Amino acid sequence: MSLLDLNDGEVLATIDPRPARRGFATGVVGLLGMMLIYLAGTHPPEDPLWLVFLILMGGGSLYLSWLLWQATGRQLELTRTELREAGGRVLFSIDEVKSVDRGFFAFKPSNGFLVRLTAPTTRGRVYAPGLWWRAGRTVMVGGVTSGAQAKSVSDLINVIMIDRAGNLPRM
Repeated sequence: MSLLDLNDGEVLATIDPRPARRGFATGVVGLLGMMLIYLAGTHPPEDPLWLVFLILMGGGSLYLSWLLWQATGRQLELTRTELREAGGRVLFSIDEVKSVDRGFFAFKPSNGFLVRLTAPTTRGRVYAPGLWWRAGRTVMVGGVTSGAQAKSVSDLINVIMIDRAGNLPRM
């Protein structure tokens, strides 16, 4: 049975954010925000620009912490036609993929992989902190994810691409 014989919407693999990594990452960024605001309140600098800087950075860190918690609450699903969030937002279509890189020297997120697309995506830039981001021809997946799940998804994407090219040996 070939991967092409499967239903288009059938989920082949998933990437779940790890609860411990999710909590740690959110906690560290949130703690930074609270420390900056605490520092601005208890030991305000003499220069008002530094005070504004501390408050803005603290508020920004707290906001990023909230965004990180929201983004990592989703699961990524690989079908034979696309990689998408469980809610339906499509990261990329398999037809758009030029290459998948998860090598040691690849510029990629922790426990993740890098996908190069054939053309800049028309879906726009998206940043889901801790899970994935997309800009131009680049999609990066990883962060608080399981390394084993990310590896299997990247390998499956390569297998699907080879199968579509007709280069996969039949059993």
